[in-house]
Amino acid sequence: MPDIRLQQKQKLLLSAQQILSSQLLQLPMLNLEQRIYEELQENPLLEVVEERKDTAGDVADDSDREESDDMFDSVERFSKSSLKDRHDSPSSGVHTEGRLSFTGDSGSKERFFQAVQYDSFHEILLKQLALQEGIGRREVMIAIEILGNLDGDGYFTEEYSVIVDALQLEGVDVTKKELERVLRKIWFLDPPGVAVKGLRERLLVQLEFSAGRYDPATYEVATRILRDHFDDFLHRRYELLLKRLLEPMDRVESAISIITALDPHPGIFQDEGGHYISPDFVVSYENGELTAVLNDRSALSVKVSDVYLDRLKNRKGEKEEKQFIRKNLQRAKEFTSAIETRRQTLIKVIEALMKMQYGFFVYGPERLVPLGMKTIAAETGLDISTISRAVNGKYVQTRFGVFELKYFFSGGLSTEEGEDLSSKIIRQYITEMVKEEDSAHPLSDDRMTEMLMERGVHIARRTVAKYREQMQIPVARLRKKIF
Repeated sequence: MPDIRLQQKQKLLLSAQQILSSQLLQLPMLNLEQRIYEELQENPLLEVVEERKDTAGDVADDSDREESDDMFDSVERFSKSSLKDRHDSPSSGVHTEGRLSFTGDSGSKERFFQAVQYDSFHEILLKQLALQEGIGRREVMIAIEILGNLDGDGYFTEEYSVIVDALQLEGVDVTKKELERVLRKIWFLDPPGVAVKGLRERLLVQLEFSAGRYDPATYEVATRILRDHFDDFLHRRYELLLKRLLEPMDRVESAISIITALDPHPGIFQDEGGHYISPDFVVSYENGELTAVLNDRSALSVKVSDVYLDRLKNRKGEKEEKQFIRKNLQRAKEFTSAIETRRQTLIKVIEALMKMQYGFFVYGPERLVPLGMKTIAAETGLDISTISRAVNGKYVQTRFGVFELKYFFSGGLSTEEGEDLSSKIIRQYITEMVKEEDSAHPLSDDRMTEMLMERGVHIARRTVAKYREQMQIPVARLRKKIF
């Protein structure tokens, strides 16, 4: 007799609509626009909506909208003056004063941020190289291969054979001499020191690049320090340098000042590639009122085509055509619904951030308070995972600059007054202390802890050390200068 058992299991099943909404939510605005264009090409039932400028509280049908050339064609406006729990308010379609209204503001333009495309760091170097004498297509191809094999800090650590083999696959045979010639030209582009083997070589290249700016005797001492006494310089053994160089102290001091002014990290390798940064929100403070504008030009730019809906209702239509329409109709509705869900979620998040970080938006970064995603999740009625997706890669423009939404989330410590202070503010205090310290007697972690205590911040020495290391500030011994 077979053994029959009754088993109970819990399973989390996500619908296609939920998956799509989650995917669109985590996309930055410009990636979302690309995603919409892709969907428009794949699904003929979707069409672009031409926006019209609506006055506050006046929402017209999509079919009556007129085209707008403003960057912020379709915007959501809401104010801090009457921010309330949106999850306690009626669903979309009910627009009460101070909560939500539609405008197509054509007024003051200075608050708007225009997205700009930048050349990647590699493209900048290649353009410089292409303008040099004796550089043709062959040399540019070698340079492209070299730049493509740099590590995260712009060092070329690969063997020459890697570049030679890669170019052979493209039908280009190069010699080691040719490779070294192009490599050296890359070294002396602006900024200099890219594609070198190590830090010493990078600093020597930069020193040679700017040789004409320095006194010849000082330049010679600086070159000797890097070439023959680099380890002493790196570990700040200045007394030993003075003994070994047998040069006047003022000349050695000038040489060290030249070297320390060089850039050990030329270029922006952490953000390689041309990119756009365009804010998803613009928050302004005018006449005592905090206002946010949602840049959702793309988010409200598609709808289900009325033409196909009319054909579906037509009884005389062909059967195959109706089947095609039905097949794509559900997908089109899910896509437009997912975009609307994304928009409403972003509105809830920015409203909650404006409420929790009101001091920041009005007075500046020094008023940033500790904030966790759990707090915003409770305020909006959304899951923490949803909040995480909503703030990832999204930006807000304020009168103090453009900030990623993740910037507003940080831990904190308590003060003597019982208030919470953001860890970002504490890091700022540490940075200011180091900047203003006596270079001959730099502040130790213990002393910085005491100074923070004097400001009323309860903090442990190990926490100060952790923050200092996170900001890549050396210990006091390595910050000390003897000159």
